[in-house]
Parts: sequence; structure tokens; C-alpha cells
Amino acid sequence: MKSHGTAANGVVESRSVFGAPCWVSLSTRDLPAAEEFYHAVLGWEWRAGKLGDQYRFASVNGVPVAGLSAVEAMGMTAVAWTPFFAVSGADETVSRSQERGGTTAVGPISFPPGRAALLADRDGAVFGIWEGELVSGWEEWRRAAPVFVSLHTRHAFEAAIFYGEVLGWESAESDCCKVDYENDEVVLRSRGDVVARIHSGAVEEAPDPSVRPRWQIHFAVADVATCVSAARAHGGSARYTDEGMQEAVLSDPDGARFFVSTRPAA
Repeated sequence: MKSHGTAANGVVESRSVFGAPCWVSLSTRDLPAAEEFYHAVLGWEWRAGKLGDQYRFASVNGVPVAGLSAVEAMGMTAVAWTPFFAVSGADETVSRSQERGGTTAVGPISFPPGRAALLADRDGAVFGIWEGELVSGWEEWRRAAPVFVSLHTRHAFEAAIFYGEVLGWESAESDCCKVDYENDEVVLRSRGDVVARIHSGAVEEAPDPSVRPRWQIHFAVADVATCVSAARAHGGSARYTDEGMQEAVLSDPDGARFFVSTRPAA
């Protein structure tokens, strides 16, 4: 039986899961070095795809995990992990973002079989949008990795309003994402699964002007300690974020940060 939103040929279109994270991608200055680091730390295998020589697809046991691009390939100068959100129309989404104070860094531009753009919200947090066919094996990607994406920002509720209006969260359509407020966080669910969190501190606290808003990627791993050791041994850095050592924040040799965790998203 085919999955909801999946065509007979197995292709999933972005409009069937609009508003939800649909991919994560790393921009880096050194593709071979990044491939070596993430293979050692997370066991990823690499292959080229339809997007050219400056873009790579990572997989684990044949399941797609993430993308890797040279910074100039996406018109970027910064090295960073970026989440991409599924949208029904890239042009309309960019317009809604600009109308609400967001900025556009790149696009929309065509990357067959779809169109992409890189945007920033009102506080400068960078995110991508994607219109079109999702990566082959996307249903497996959704189940396998990442655990979820999170936004650390100055004011979670204001950010939720911005993204809700731009990405169509809580619309009347059946495929839209649902938003809940739990333990001072905005929690985004798609088809019942937690796919994103937005946090900024307790509700009664004033926004912290020193916070540099950014989206963060959390990958599910079997053993956090092994990832920490591998990152340090291959030119990166790592530190645990909790006493139980179930989560750590890692940086690759180029400075891109990401999280590894054994915790479920929910």
C-alpha cells in the first residue's frame, strides 16, 4: 500500500507534507574533508546525484540521511547545517516571508526535480524551502533521521507566528502541520510525529538580545560517546549537553554545529 501523499511511482511531492522539514543540508568549504569526517562520526556513505558535482547525498544502509554542498553551490558563504521545509509553492512562500519581515538569500532557483530558496526569518535564522519531488526514499528518511530540527531564538511565540504564516502551519488543509505549546516550547507535529521545536526560555522571561537565532539539526545515533570520540579524533570538537551523556553538540572541522542524541523527539 502506498503512503499518504506518495504517487504510484513512489515519488513524494512537497505539497503532500507542506510546512514540515523535508531535508537537511550542510554547506562546507571542503567536500572531501566533510565526507571523511561524517563517515567516521556517523557512518555515512556518499554518492553524487542530480544536483551536480558540487552536491553529495549521504545515506546509511541505503536510507538517505542528508545532503552536502560546496558553499558556492548554493550561493552561500557561511558553513552551516540548514533545514529545508516542504512548500506547495516556492514563489508564494518567499513573498509571504518578505511581507512578514524575512529576507531572501538565494532563489527561488531550479534544482530539477524542484525549486529551492534560502531564507532568513526576522531574527536572522537561516532556513530553506523546497517545492517539488522529495529525495528518493524520503519516507525512510522521515523515519530514520534526523530526530528533529530545533530553533533557538529570542522569542519562541513570535517566531512560531512567523513560520506558521509563512509555511502554512495550522491551516485548514488536512496535510498541514500542527502546533502545540509544551513546557515553554513550541512543538511542531506532522502526521502525529514531532518534527521541530522552537524555544527561547520560559514564557515570562524577556527576550534575550544576546541570543543568535539559528536552526539546529539533531541526529539519532545508537551511541553518543562513540560519536563524540570520533569527532574529536577527526579534527572536530564535542561536548555533552546533559549529565546522562545522552546528547552532545558536535562541530565538524569546518565549524558546522550539529547535535547527536539517543533521545526520542517526543
